[in-house]
Amino acid sequence: MMTTPAERTGSAILALEALAVLLVTGWEIVALVTGDTDDVVSSIALIVLTAIGAVALAAFAAAVWRGHSWGRSGGIVSQLLILAVALGAITGPTPSVSTALVTAIPAAIGLVALVVAARTVAARRDDERR
Repeated sequence: MMTTPAERTGSAILALEALAVLLVTGWEIVALVTGDTDDVVSSIALIVLTAIGAVALAAFAAAVWRGHSWGRSGGIVSQLLILAVALGAITGPTPSVSTALVTAIPAAIGLVALVVAARTVAARRDDERR
């Protein structure tokens, strides 16, 4: 089965987001090692959860690339969560429009690509049934 341009776009965005979250994990590890944390146990928990998020995004990217519906579903949920983070960046106690835009623009593009991919696959399946 050939992947569509929407699936390739969604997969690429998910992969880039996985890389970004992996970089955040590395930043958290550096902060822990250099003593730039208040609570070691909480820092370790955050590192583990961030790493799990990076792995999940990478798995969604691979699944979307291969045309699996669970990858699209997980990717759509991930994009919605990332958009929520972007909203928090603009409405929080120290609003940052640039951070919100850098976070929201790829997530919005990824969300649109994944929804288009899901609709394309559904239309293809409907055509095959007829």
